[in-house]
Amino acid sequence: MLTGLDTITWYLMIAAAVTVFGMVRLLLVRDLLARLIALDVTGIGVLLTLVALAARSQAPDAVLQALVITGLVIAVAFTGLGAVLIRRIEGARDDDDAAVPDRAPDEQTPGADSEQDHGLSPHDQGGDPQ
Repeated sequence: MLTGLDTITWYLMIAAAVTVFGMVRLLLVRDLLARLIALDVTGIGVLLTLVALAARSQAPDAVLQALVITGLVIAVAFTGLGAVLIRRIEGARDDDDAAVPDRAPDEQTPGADSEQDHGLSPHDQGGDPQ
């Protein structure tokens, strides 16, 4: 059934499948790193499409080959930038979770010990260290 297809058609079919798989994964996951990888897979599918289109004629199309090389460079830069941004976003989330105090300063009970206000222990205040 599929044995009569030429090489370029095979490459185009594989490129379409890789692009669709990447897009589906991009739309279905919530994890930022998984989305970045899915976006990279989608980009690989697009670049594979350009490679297949460049090989249509006897003399490969130099413009499409240049686009593929440029696309690879941009994909690497985008992946690096995305990884740094994801790391900062996840770090900011962790910092926000750790910075939430148990009790806000304005919610302290009136007449509370002065050790809470000044960080002094009962021994430093001259009280009983028990």
